[in-house]
Amino acid sequence: MRQITLIVVHCTANRAGSALRLADIDRYHRSLGWIGCGYHYVIPTDGTIEAGRPEEMVGAHCKHHNRHSIGVAYVGGLAKEGRTPCDTRTEAQRVALRRLLEELHRRYPKALIVGHGDLDPLKRDCPGFDVIEEFMDLQPAF
Repeated sequence: MRQITLIVVHCTANRAGSALRLADIDRYHRSLGWIGCGYHYVIPTDGTIEAGRPEEMVGAHCKHHNRHSIGVAYVGGLAKEGRTPCDTRTEAQRVALRRLLEELHRRYPKALIVGHGDLDPLKRDCPGFDVIEEFMDLQPAF
């Protein structure tokens, strides 16, 4: 069993309103030679929570942190013009992300919930909002 110390929230860096789904990400990641989708969960714009890699498998979503983390991505993260990073979550994605993070927090109560940009300065705009602040109530008590 992996020891999970981080839950890392990402955006997929797609335009607001993108119809991208987990199957599309899985195809793309396989085209890179990976074993499948690098995220454990993907949340499309309709708020469906789609399971990617099983949690017991190491993900491929955050360099130097994959072995001890769960990766969650919402579809979006770029403005309609496709260049400007921003929080494009739909209301359905906001609700689904909170619900998923609450469940993951129950399973991994000592895991810190962070954004990709909190761990990688080259990805500072991912996921487009302050994850630590938004989910402060789910952070582990130290």
